[in-house]
Amino acid sequence: MMKKATIVSVMVLALLLIGLTILPRAHQPLSADTAKEDFSGDSCTVIMVAKGASVDGSTMATHTCDCGVCDWTWRHIPAADHKPGETRKIYHINQYKTWPPEQGLKWDLYKNDFTGLEIPEVPHTYGYHHGMFGYMNDQQLGIGESTIGCVRKLYNNTPTPSFDITMLTLIAMERSKTAREAIQLMGSLAEKFGYGFNDGGEMLAVHDPNELWVFEIMPAGPLWTPKTGKPGAVWCAQRVPDDQVSVCPNESRIGEVDLKNKEFFLGSAHLVSFAVEQGLYDSKAGKPFSWKKAYSPAEGSAVSSDGRRARLWRFFNLVAPSLNLSPDTPNMDFPFSVKPDKPISVQDVMNMTRDRSQGTRFDRVKGMRGGPFSNPNYYGTTRTIGTPSVEYTTITQCRGWLPAPIGGIVWLSFGLQETSCYMPLYAGISDVPASFKIGDHWVLNRDSARWAFDYVDFHTQAVYNAALEEVKKAQAEWEAKTVSRIPEIDKEALERFNRSPLEGIGYLDGFCLSHADNVVKAWWKLGDDLFVRFNKLGYYDAEKRAWDRNRTVYPEWWKKAIKVWDAISEPAEK
Repeated sequence: MMKKATIVSVMVLALLLIGLTILPRAHQPLSADTAKEDFSGDSCTVIMVAKGASVDGSTMATHTCDCGVCDWTWRHIPAADHKPGETRKIYHINQYKTWPPEQGLKWDLYKNDFTGLEIPEVPHTYGYHHGMFGYMNDQQLGIGESTIGCVRKLYNNTPTPSFDITMLTLIAMERSKTAREAIQLMGSLAEKFGYGFNDGGEMLAVHDPNELWVFEIMPAGPLWTPKTGKPGAVWCAQRVPDDQVSVCPNESRIGEVDLKNKEFFLGSAHLVSFAVEQGLYDSKAGKPFSWKKAYSPAEGSAVSSDGRRARLWRFFNLVAPSLNLSPDTPNMDFPFSVKPDKPISVQDVMNMTRDRSQGTRFDRVKGMRGGPFSNPNYYGTTRTIGTPSVEYTTITQCRGWLPAPIGGIVWLSFGLQETSCYMPLYAGISDVPASFKIGDHWVLNRDSARWAFDYVDFHTQAVYNAALEEVKKAQAEWEAKTVSRIPEIDKEALERFNRSPLEGIGYLDGFCLSHADNVVKAWWKLGDDLFVRFNKLGYYDAEKRAWDRNRTVYPEWWKKAIKVWDAISEPAEK
C-alpha cells in the first residue's frame, strides 16, 4: 500500500513541477542555432488525401511546420514575365534561421546567402504563396513538407550543393503546372547542381487537381562536387492511388520501387546503383530493393518508442479503423497508403491535425499526465499530430472542377492547431494579409497575426479543458461556417471570373484579406475574454457581472492525490 502511495506521490510532485514551469513541451529550451539538430526528427506531419478518397474530389496535403523557434511569416510572389537572357539567382535558405526584427525580415535577408549559381530564367513564372516552403501557385500546384533524414554518410553540409529543400519548392512553384513537372524539375536541378547544405533527407507531398505524389530526396555525401561528374542528389517519387490516403510523420514512406511503372513511380536513374555503391544495399542478397530501408531506415513502433513514433499508426487508426492495425507493428512495415473507411472532407483533415491520440493508450492526458485540467501539453512521451511547437499548419487543397486561381486553396492556421483557426487563401489572390508577413518569437507584436493565436493559446493553458470549450465555439463561428460558405464564395468568384479574370481575383482578394483580418481581431478579443473569464481560476460571467468560483474547481481525483502526497510528505517535514 505504501509503495503504491509513494508512486502516486512522486507522480504528483513531477506533475506539479511541470505545471509550475509552464513549458509547453517536454523539450529543453532551444535557440534558433540548435533547432535543426534537435527538431529534425520530431517535426512536420504530412497528411495526404487523393482525389478519389475525398468527399468532393479534391486532392489535399497538410504541413505542420513544427519547430518552436522558426520563422512563421508568409509572402506572395506575383507572376512575372522575363526577357531572353535573364537569370534566376539561387540562394541557400535555412529552414530554421531567423533574424531579430530590427535587422530585417527573413524573406529579405536570406538573399545575403547567394550560392553563386544563376540559372536561365523561363519566359513566365507563376504567382505563388510561400512560408517556410512554397505551398500553392496560381496553377493549383500544392506542396507539403516533412523532414525524414537519411543515413549519416549521405549528408553534405558543405556549401557546395546549390539547392536545399526550400529553394527547390520555390523554383517548383515558379515553373511547374503539375505535380509530375514539379518532381522532375526538382529532381533534375538537385542532381545537376547538388542538394544538401542546410538539409538532409526530405519528403514533399506534391499534388495537383489530378495526382498526389510522395517525393523523397537525399544528398549525395560530403565529397560530392560538380567536378565529380556524378549526380549531386538521389531521389524517388511514388504516386498515391486515387482512392487512397497516406501520411509522412518524419519517416521515409517509399518502399519497393518499380521505375518501369511510370504511372506510379519516378526517380533517379541511379537510385539502386548508388545505394549499392554506398554499401546501403546488397544486390546479391536476393532481397528486393527498398528505398526507405536503404536510404532512411528507422526501427521501432508506436509501442516500442513509448509513443514517440505513434503518428504513423495513429493516422491509419483514424482513417481506416476497420484495418485494425496494431500499434506494435514496426513503422517500416506499415503500408504506403490505404483506402479510408469513408471519404474525407477538408474539415476532417483540420480535425486530424488537432489530434492528440485521445482515447488511445498514447493519450497525453491519460491518468495524471494532463493535470487537473486535462492539459495535453504538460507531460507525455507521445508525439501527436497536433503539437504546441508548431509555427503554422497548412492544408493545400486542389479542386479540378474550377479554374486554377479559384480551385486552389491554402488553409492556414497559426500556432497550436487546437487553439487556432484555419483561414482560406485562394491560389489566385494577389497578396497575403499584411499581418501574416511579420512577427518573431522573441518580440511581442500586436500587428502580427501569429501573436493573436499565441495569445489565445497562452490563456487556454491555465484552465485547459474549460477554456478549450470557449475556443471551440470561436472555431465553429469562424472556421466551420467558412468551410460551409466556400461553395458560395466559389460560385460568386467564378461568375465574376468568367466576366473578367481581374474581377474574379479582385473579389477573392477582398474576401480572403477581410476574412483573415476579422479572424485575427476575433482571436485577440477571444484572448482577452479568456483572460477575464478564467481569472483567479474561477469563472467570471461578464454579462451577469458574477463570479462563480466553483465553476473551474479542481476535480476530486486531484484533491485525493494531493492528500496522498500530504500524508507521505508530512512525516518527512517533522
